[in-house]
Amino acid sequence: MIRVLIAEDQRVIQGALAALLGLEDDLEVVDTVDSGAGAVSSALVHRPDVAVLDIDMPGELDGLDAAARLRSGLPGCRVLMLTAYGKPGHLRRALAARVDGFLLKTAPPEDLVAAIRRVVAGERVLDPSLAVTAWDLADNPLTSRETDVLRLAAEGAEAPEMAARLHLSAGTVRNYLTGIVTKLNARNRTDAVRIASEAGWI
Repeated sequence: MIRVLIAEDQRVIQGALAALLGLEDDLEVVDTVDSGAGAVSSALVHRPDVAVLDIDMPGELDGLDAAARLRSGLPGCRVLMLTAYGKPGHLRRALAARVDGFLLKTAPPEDLVAAIRRVVAGERVLDPSLAVTAWDLADNPLTSRETDVLRLAAEGAEAPEMAARLHLSAGTVRNYLTGIVTKLNARNRTDAVRIASEAGWI
């Protein structure tokens, strides 16, 4: 029996996935959660064979952050990412996190079931529609700290709040923001957030 953990913040999709997988004789859904942090905590308790993670989830850990933590904390658990969008940056982060599979939510249900079985068998799975994207991935020009700053900017935080949350001075945060705008050839902070979001870097 293949034990599966589902992490998806949209409850309707979460329930549909659980119901779909529950129809398979060789699959058992051991838990459903709605955040990246929840996925990590649940996986350590239930020790699933496969974690099916949505990329975009609320909280401090998105699906890709959760995948990286599972890779280091529970290496026996395979990770299959689901996303509504095949953003190049997301795909690059997924590859860097060494996930076992990357599938679009628009894929037929039988493809998801097959992907779960394939990753358990040790294969890597990439949605066929993303194969071309995988050859043409733009490098993220932002450092990890710049990415942290821009993520907070995307949440609407101002420099003093960012400084407090990242344990930096407000001046340092403003310098980071200026550098980010320059690196991304953006018009302003809002444009930088848009560019980085569309590329899947934040």
